[in-house]
Amino acid sequence: MNREMETLLSMYEQILEMIDLGVHAVDQQGKTVIYNRKMRDIEGMDVEDVLDKNILDVFRFHPEQPSTLLEALRTGESILNKQQTYFNNKGQAVTTINQTHPLWKDGCIIGAVEIAKDVTKFRKLIAEQHQRGELSRSLAGIIVQSEAMQAAIRLARHAARSEAPILLMGEKGTGKDLLASCIHYESERRLKPFLAQTCLSLPDDWMETMLFGSEENGEIQPGLFEQADGGTVLLDDVDSLSLPLQQKLVHFLQEKQFTRVHGHKPVRADVRLITSTSGDPIDAVQTGELLKSLYYQLAVHCIVLPPLRERREDILPLADHFIRQGNERYGLNVEGLADDVQEAFLAYDWPGNVRELETVIDETLEMMDEGETITFDHLPASFRMKLAPDAPKTDFLFNTEDILPLEKYMEEVEIYYIRKALQHHGFNITKTAKALGLSRQNLQYRIRKYRIDKEWG
Repeated sequence: MNREMETLLSMYEQILEMIDLGVHAVDQQGKTVIYNRKMRDIEGMDVEDVLDKNILDVFRFHPEQPSTLLEALRTGESILNKQQTYFNNKGQAVTTINQTHPLWKDGCIIGAVEIAKDVTKFRKLIAEQHQRGELSRSLAGIIVQSEAMQAAIRLARHAARSEAPILLMGEKGTGKDLLASCIHYESERRLKPFLAQTCLSLPDDWMETMLFGSEENGEIQPGLFEQADGGTVLLDDVDSLSLPLQQKLVHFLQEKQFTRVHGHKPVRADVRLITSTSGDPIDAVQTGELLKSLYYQLAVHCIVLPPLRERREDILPLADHFIRQGNERYGLNVEGLADDVQEAFLAYDWPGNVRELETVIDETLEMMDEGETITFDHLPASFRMKLAPDAPKTDFLFNTEDILPLEKYMEEVEIYYIRKALQHHGFNITKTAKALGLSRQNLQYRIRKYRIDKEWG
């Protein structure tokens, strides 16, 4: 029996580590007993920082927003879809949406568990907009030389003068969020909020609460549209919304009002909606992922942001821009790119687009000294492997001195092939899933499981 119990505990532990939701459980004294990998990622903490410690000794909560775990312990009631902002032991703000439940045995509370979804990175975009200077909030501040991007900015400038919805199309990392914020700050709504939200990989009930808010036990939790009243909302990957939520969005666009979750009275909100998609919205309509009625509502202004590989004349100016930003951030005086690095950058296809270029420059500058020029050896090792002309291709999996367990070896093969397929299809989830013979949900699960999404945002 003990052996069976050990096996079950091992299974539970592995399952908890694989789940792409944060799981945090405490005992009746408020000490942490379960703290899975995703929760550690969300809160930026190590397991030894939290396990067996009272959460009030580790985290800091605002008096008006106490710990939902401790509230569930105190009241014995579940707390559903509750947004919470608190601070980890490094003083960094963490924002989550939680499902929190007391745990019972023989009629007594023995602990509480919280299942959390991270929304910190989405909120960071909002904070970053307030920290940027006026130039970075204007379309004139976007670094561009290519005719394709100049055409996109001309369309954006025209769209900023209207009130109609805007649909931005482009691969991941092409700068759709930056363009959306610039449109807002050049519009008549510039003094009102600009809020951004991804629609990717969030459960339906949480997404509905995020957008439309909720009412429960007389407590109103305003959603994104209420918070942005008078301003602009950016919905990224809008084609990832479920069809019922898309239908509710259609109703909001038509009527300028909605009903909160568990609410009864309509709520009005004056919001300019900007949406974005990483794939072709026409394909999404044809495959049934995007409602035709919603597409027609959103596509009053359509702006396509070309991938970086199709506007190579922008690569070096953007690199210089990121170097200047990095020099200010790290107190450096790096002079630019060596000739061989410039050639390599121009030859590389940048599957992660502008975001990948910015990340490469930032990681490079973190390791540099004053007054140097960026040479090939300064670049991150993982990126040098991509640039090297003699880098091993499909046979890399067989060039190993160690014999790995078959399960581990097959996992590496799967990661390699998924990454290769994503790059081939410009990180378009729908096309990649179809090519691999997987459903979108199955592919997204594997991307999250192997954390491939961390490579391209």
